Parts: sequence; C-alpha cells; structure tokens
Amino acid sequence: MEDDDTMNNQLEQLKTCNVSEAQTILKHHLSAIWEDPELSGKLPPMMIWGPPGIGKSTLVRGVTEELDIGFVDVRLAQREPVDIRGLPVPREDRQGIDWIVASEWPRVGVEGTPERGIILFDELTAADSTLQVAAYEFILDRRLGELYKVPDGWYIVAAGNRAEDNAVARTMSSALANRFLHLDLSAGSDDWCNWAMSTGHHPDVVGFIRFRPDLLLDMSAHHERGWPSPRSWSRVSDEVRLAEKSSLSDRFLCLIIDGLIGIGAGMEFKAFRDSKSLLPDVRAMLNGTVKVQFPKKLDQQWAMITSLAPILVEEEEPEQFFDGLFNIFKVLQPSWAQLAWHDIETVSEKRNGLYDALCSHPRHKELEDKVLGEEEDKVLGATLVGVEA
Repeated sequence: MEDDDTMNNQLEQLKTCNVSEAQTILKHHLSAIWEDPELSGKLPPMMIWGPPGIGKSTLVRGVTEELDIGFVDVRLAQREPVDIRGLPVPREDRQGIDWIVASEWPRVGVEGTPERGIILFDELTAADSTLQVAAYEFILDRRLGELYKVPDGWYIVAAGNRAEDNAVARTMSSALANRFLHLDLSAGSDDWCNWAMSTGHHPDVVGFIRFRPDLLLDMSAHHERGWPSPRSWSRVSDEVRLAEKSSLSDRFLCLIIDGLIGIGAGMEFKAFRDSKSLLPDVRAMLNGTVKVQFPKKLDQQWAMITSLAPILVEEEEPEQFFDGLFNIFKVLQPSWAQLAWHDIETVSEKRNGLYDALCSHPRHKELEDKVLGEEEDKVLGATLVGVEA
C-alpha cells in the first residue's frame, strides 16, 4: 500500500509543476525571444492550469516585476469580443470598414510602451465561446489581421481553471489546446512559504502553513464560502497585520479570518496563534533580556523559527540582536538552524547589509560549523528536510 502511495505521489509530481518551476520556464522563453526575436512567432504561448486562488496570475506578475518589464492583464471573462478584435468604423470612402484596436495592446515605437513584456489572458476557460474565438488569432498568431502585431519582445500567457475545480470552466477547443505549452500548477507549501517570507507576509501565517502544509490549499471545503488557498492566506496575512495596527479584538479578527478560509481552518489557525502566545518573548531572547529556550511543541517550534527573520528586518538596528540570534542558533538542531538561516537569506533583500553584517560577525563560524557539519560544500540555505518534532 505504501509503495502504491509513493508511486501515486511521484506520478502527481511529474504531472504538475510548482510556482518556481513555472517561473523558470517562463523566464527561459522570455530570454529566448529577447536573444532571437524570430523565436517570438515560433515558441508556443503558455497555458497555466490550476484551481482558483493558487496564484496563476501572481506568478506571472511576479516575473514581470522581477525583470522590470511590461505587463498587460486581460481578464477575458469580464470582456466582450470587441475588446479583443477592436471596434469596426466605416471608411470615409464608404468602400468598407476599418478597425480601431484597443489602446491597451503594446505597440512598437509608442511612447511609454515597454519593449519587453507579457500579455496575460486570464480566466481563458471561463470565457464563453465567442470570446475564446476572438482571442484565438491574437494568442496563436500574435496578430489581429493586418491591423495589429504583437511586438517581438512580448510573450503571451493564458491561465484558467480546470473542470474539476468547481469553478466556471468551459472546454477549450482542440485546435487552441494543441498550440499551447500546458503547465499544471500545484500548491507547494515550501515554495509558497519562501515567496510569502520574501514579500513580508505575517510570520504567523507562514509558520502555520509550515506546520500544516495540507491547509495551504484545501478544496474539500465549502466552495460557496471562504476556503484555504494561497490567495486567501495572503489576505489573512493582510487582515492580521491590519488588526494588529488598529487593535481590533480577537472576536472580530476571527470572524474575518473564518470568512476568508472557512471555520475549520480558521479554528486551527487561531489555536496555532494561541499556542504561540504562550512562548517566551522571542524579541526579548534576541536582545538578551530573556533566557534562550527552544520549545518542545512542534507548532511552537515552527512559530518561533519563522518569527526570527521578520524581527531582524523590521528592527532599525538589527545588530543589537546578533549575539542573541547566535545564542538561539546555539540551542537549535542543525535542521532548524538551517531553516532560520534560509529565512534570513530570503528576507535580506528587504534590508541592505543585513546578510553581509551577519556573515562578517565574529560568531558566524559557530553557525557554519553547526549547519554545515562535515558537508562544507553544502549550501547554507538549502531546503529544510526531515525536521524532527
């Protein structure tokens, strides 16, 4: 039975890709058309499949922000065919009609138009057949008749939900499907937590997903109410920060969170935060006013480790915490120390000089010896594997 489960898991991993893998393939195609513009008409457009809230459009936007390129986000289900094809206008000689194409499409030589970018046709499978037909020529041929041609530096991506996702999803024609590069997106908790940490999500949310990765995406919940997804957890993070800023009572915050992710997941998240509140003050451990101790309960361990990097980033003078940080590293098992250091590397871009200051600290050698052990060539921020309870 275990062998069958292992085989099924391996097959599932082969069928799907995570956000980082999808972004790598996307950047690979972008680099190719930028180096050789003729490839823009030869490389297939990309179709990203996945359940609602998994982060399909977010991963595409993330690539455009990372590469500092243009981004046109077209929500097909909210459009009309004329938005894609253009508006017919009678010619002055009354011998036919001309078409006025929407100004949102990127054009070569127009001031303010980036030379490179991505056009995303989101909700492609939710669009009705007339809209899909209107988008065919644009997506497949990168043009609208003789009126408009997609610039060579721009790549076309589409995204949509699957039929089994209990979302609006219409069948894609075989002619259109056969022209796409299809990627099925999976909700990988490690990948999402790294992204959430780098973008400043609340550490309670990141810590909880590390503790309960199965609740990052749970489609068994009531689909007509809130349910756990990467998108809804990001909103939970925003609400927790807003509640902390405005001193909103726990009762109202619980109602908000339950409305976003459902009562079941909301109760578990509240229990996680209640357990975390019983921990000694981590900030006090860092500044040396409280004795360093590592909790025995697994949920509290995740909560403590995940809170370290955000405290350093938010502090105006993090150097005052360095000795306390290395004292904490001293009591951690190597796997926990590895994860904590990985988080610090992840958030260091938000705080210039933090990573270099830690690496140049006299006690940094203690960390190297603890984390690397005999594997001196192992990357310090490698993925956490096999954390012991």
